[in-house]
Amino acid sequence: MCTHTPPCPTADSSDREAAHTVAAHPEQGWSLLCNGVLLFEDTGELLPDGKVVAPHRPLTVVA
Repeated sequence: MCTHTPPCPTADSSDREAAHTVAAHPEQGWSLLCNGVLLFEDTGELLPDGKVVAPHRPLTVVA
């Protein structure tokens, strides 16, 4: 799917979120990456094979 040089990480790579954005819809809360991953603003993901990756926001530290 990716035509960038060097190619973007695949959808099953651990760094899949580093792929280029091909469609952004911030008003709807999602972006489509060139590797086919739908990335949601809450950091959840929908992979091209239909698998769901739960949101993985960083934990906040209270001092």
